[in-house]
Amino acid sequence: MSELTRVHLLRHGEVHNPSKVLYGRLSGYHLSDLGRAMAERVAAAVADRDITLLVSSPLERARETAAPLAETLGLDVRIDDRLLEALNVFEGMTFGVGDGSLRHARHWRHLRNPFTPSWGEPYRDIAARMLAAMSDARRDAAGHEVVMVSHQLPIWTARSFIEGRRLWHDPRRRECSLASLTTVTYEDDTIVSVAYSEPAGDLLPQAGKPFTAGA
Repeated sequence: MSELTRVHLLRHGEVHNPSKVLYGRLSGYHLSDLGRAMAERVAAAVADRDITLLVSSPLERARETAAPLAETLGLDVRIDDRLLEALNVFEGMTFGVGDGSLRHARHWRHLRNPFTPSWGEPYRDIAARMLAAMSDARRDAAGHEVVMVSHQLPIWTARSFIEGRRLWHDPRRRECSLASLTTVTYEDDTIVSVAYSEPAGDLLPQAGKPFTAGA
């Protein structure tokens, strides 16, 4: 008899980042008050689900998003480095067209190839580590559900790979809002569906704000 397992990829909540730095894997970036409210909202939304495993990226904003789920579900948080944000050469800088780091010609060489990409961790490497982490979590929670707290680019890259889309993309077109859930359903060890939901959708910052990379 086949066994269904659901892996929910949860993007962390809003981060306090008034300087609009591309924080990437830097430490010291924590959830804002709104981000904590988003995490609480997600915890309430999944409270009655059959979740037996909770996994998080080691970065503060991910662990802080996992904390209310751990309390609500009565689970410990497993840390998995494979859920980390993608590496990026612009980490620690401001980033935008016409301002920030792109004003300096010395950075332009990093933009030469958007397909790999040339400015950071290869998309295929991101997909491989995310899928490996998801597979291990599926095995450990077989027949139940898992929440894995990660970051926008790794989640979107994993979803794009699963759905057979090209991995290079326009970051503004990612369907992966703050505190959103990308749910991957496995039948035994085979992925059979992907779904998307926004438990904290009503708390999202107003649409139309400039894109912020590295979240």
